[in-house]
Amino acid sequence: MNRCAEAAAVAATVPGAGVGDAGLRPPMVPRQASFFPPPVPNPFVQQTRISAARRLQIILLGIILLPVRAVLVALILLLAWPFAAITTACCPEKLTHPISGWRRKITHPALKFLGRAMFFSMGFMVTVKGKMASPVEAPIFVVAPHSTFFDGIACVVAGLPSLVSRNENAQTPLVGRAFIPGVPVQPILLRYPNKLDTVTWTWQGYTFLQLCVLTFCQLFTRVEVEFMPVQVPSDEEKNDPVLFASRVRNLMAEALAIPVTDHTYEDCRLMISAGQLTLPMEAGLVEFTKISRKLKLDWDGIRKHLDEYASIASSSKGGRIGIEEFAEYLKLPVSDVLRQLFALFDRNNDGSIDFREYVIGLAVLCNPANTEEIIQVAFKLFDVDEDGYITEEEFCTILQASLGVPNLEVSGLFREIAQGDSVSYEEFKSFALKHPEYAKIFTTYLDLQTSHVFSLPDEVQTARSVASNKVSPENHEEGTSDKKAD
Repeated sequence: MNRCAEAAAVAATVPGAGVGDAGLRPPMVPRQASFFPPPVPNPFVQQTRISAARRLQIILLGIILLPVRAVLVALILLLAWPFAAITTACCPEKLTHPISGWRRKITHPALKFLGRAMFFSMGFMVTVKGKMASPVEAPIFVVAPHSTFFDGIACVVAGLPSLVSRNENAQTPLVGRAFIPGVPVQPILLRYPNKLDTVTWTWQGYTFLQLCVLTFCQLFTRVEVEFMPVQVPSDEEKNDPVLFASRVRNLMAEALAIPVTDHTYEDCRLMISAGQLTLPMEAGLVEFTKISRKLKLDWDGIRKHLDEYASIASSSKGGRIGIEEFAEYLKLPVSDVLRQLFALFDRNNDGSIDFREYVIGLAVLCNPANTEEIIQVAFKLFDVDEDGYITEEEFCTILQASLGVPNLEVSGLFREIAQGDSVSYEEFKSFALKHPEYAKIFTTYLDLQTSHVFSLPDEVQTARSVASNKVSPENHEEGTSDKKAD
């Protein structure tokens, strides 16, 4: 029996090799739950549908209300400008403390009145619930959800407190900045209980100008501002602001009966990139900040993975990867081993892999198994005659044993790796690094060998480990530790 046949025989004797319920998803450890898809498929799209009767009503009301309200808003902003200029005159560009003293005493009452007048002129009917805390009780207000540029009404109702905001807003009238960490906060909830949503401003949907026109053309727009009980941070939360912020956010989301996600601006960029790759735009929504923090990934890396994902999924319906597309991309047949690998990617066990699952699978399952050491071990495994090159026969035999497919056709995959009639280590390494999806496939036979050797009597284990192409279970154990980490 030659060594290729012996290798296949070893794999065939491993209990469960090539058989079993491969479609079942492996049990998950608790930390994996954070990798499940978010409850909101796409928070950056708002499609407001307007019936023909409502359109006619908007046109008729708009003829009178739109010009009147536009003039009033412009007049109020013009009146507010000198007060805002006095407030910020001779102040540094980046303030670190709220404006106080004579500036605040002179300008604050006027700006507060003009703020209320502006929202009234736009047709907002404000209902206030709860009791606003004093600055001593809660130095910080937290407002959510932030879904429109009209949300500034909460600041007007709260008496124009100093705001934490982006630098671009520093030039906007009625806006300031301040933040004091580690102190009690009072959550403020915003609701717009209207039959027609004319206020929500998202990445895709009505533009700023369109929403202004739609809102100005309504007879009135309801808004509820609710002051929740003050939330005092524990000692642990004082030392960990993220923990405190997470608790308050969850509390506010529960009161609003809305889900919580970790989508950020980077998800918008990925969403647009997915559309350019002819994928559904939702494909790019991976909660970038959360998974990049957990998996130590950067923007360029995830964007590169999106290109790879598109090359697999663009031909499938819905832009998701099924087992057939997965096998076609790997140039391997659908087998029990491939189903097991697919199940590791398919984290919610729905029979397909979305881009989020693909990124996580590469980072958690494949990249850890694609180290230089593992690549060297895998190459030695395929190089049965130890001449420094892998022939197509050697490559085919080991993959047949690994996948449990006796008539496996691997010519296409072999040509992807080889520059000629055989594969050198550098060619094998280059292919493995560029295609981490194969890491688990290349190391599957190592797992089979290890299981077989450990199941043999003690006196046979040493001889078997030497005969098995100088790949010892002790050396391999570290390389497969990513399974434990997952």
